Amino acid sequence: MKVLKFGGTSVGSAERMKALIPLISDSERKIVVLSAMSGTTNNLVEISDCLGSEDINGATKIIEEMRSKYHNVVKDLYSFEGTRKTGDEMVDSHFDHITSFTLKTFTKIQEKAILAQGELMSTALFHLLLREREINSVLLPALNFMRIDKYGEPDMFYIEENLKRELENHPDDQLFITQGFICRDGYGEINNLKRGGSDFTASLIGAAVPSSEIQIWTDINGFHNNDPRFVPDTKVIRELSFDEAAELAYFGAKILHPSTVNPAKEKNIPVRLKNTMEPEDPGTLITSTSELLDYKAVAAKDGISVLRIRSDRMLMAYGFLRKVFEIFEAYRTPIDMITTSEVAVSLTIDHPEFINQIAKDLRELGTVEIEENLSIICVVGDFRTERTGSAPEIFEALNTIPLKMISYGGSPHSLSLLIDTSNKINALRLLNKHLFNDNKI
Repeated sequence: MKVLKFGGTSVGSAERMKALIPLISDSERKIVVLSAMSGTTNNLVEISDCLGSEDINGATKIIEEMRSKYHNVVKDLYSFEGTRKTGDEMVDSHFDHITSFTLKTFTKIQEKAILAQGELMSTALFHLLLREREINSVLLPALNFMRIDKYGEPDMFYIEENLKRELENHPDDQLFITQGFICRDGYGEINNLKRGGSDFTASLIGAAVPSSEIQIWTDINGFHNNDPRFVPDTKVIRELSFDEAAELAYFGAKILHPSTVNPAKEKNIPVRLKNTMEPEDPGTLITSTSELLDYKAVAAKDGISVLRIRSDRMLMAYGFLRKVFEIFEAYRTPIDMITTSEVAVSLTIDHPEFINQIAKDLRELGTVEIEENLSIICVVGDFRTERTGSAPEIFEALNTIPLKMISYGGSPHSLSLLIDTSNKINALRLLNKHLFNDNKI
């Protein structure tokens, strides 16, 4: 069995939905994971924001605009009047449900229920399209088997047991459609896996089945060796290891949700990135091994803040770093990079929600300096510590850009640098020129 995930642009219009049918119509058993139609989640967030601020008129206006848009999708998606009538009724049912939230006190729990409507609608519309085309398929409600625990982490035992039970109810069926992104929490309330979570859904399902391959279908041909939004003439990387892909995803490569790699890696399931616009392109294959190259790719992660703690008490002391890490743990704030000297430690975070509270607690240990509007540049390649001559081209490329921090040795697959975000695009282009112009990829 394979698991295929299609993102928002892949289901972003009636034509795009129709174009998926040839990609899923072979005889191999598969589970198809769909995101919401492109733009839908943003609109649902806007509705939730309006309701949170008690702007009922604003919320109602967006709801009705979306209802009209979806009715137009129904008109273009189906060929028969009977199917269109069913589709229109389905759309009205979802938007009537969203409208019901304008009549009651709004809470965070209700916000999650509103955000779930995008995936519920895209899968219902696509399943109805398959029925009209007389293609047998089963709509598997993700809310029946996808669950997170109280820490927001996937409950794999629950997922495996309940997905197995769902599939056992359909032993002779070959094609299953389900929702990405959405889940339930430990209390049974509707929740989600956060933005980009449909990739994560596909990987969790793939690990739970387990599948022979997980395919992530988007609108580009796979991982590029640099960010094509800012750098011209980037190249597709045809093979990556799980560890290399995880580094790139975590440090800013937008094609893949950062959490996607781990479930597949644990079960050693290949992940393939494909382009729905160019389905014949082989894309990027992610497996347990890949060819070692000096430099494979560059990615950048924005929204970084650095906290620098300086304390004479750190000199020759044990337990100091433990106290520092306990503060970050108390606020459930992960650390990206860390460097230390005899009396100072610098750490970067990309979740600044509690940065002021963290800084206040850290000041009990020493002086604290905060710097924001930073980016991490991650270079993925062969950085094994036994090698000589690693990284000279990186520093030559960036010799005109101030480097705030350097992280090397923590991973054999990457070297990370902290710079001002204002220098990011220039840094990416300089690295592209110095690392990849000799056709190493």
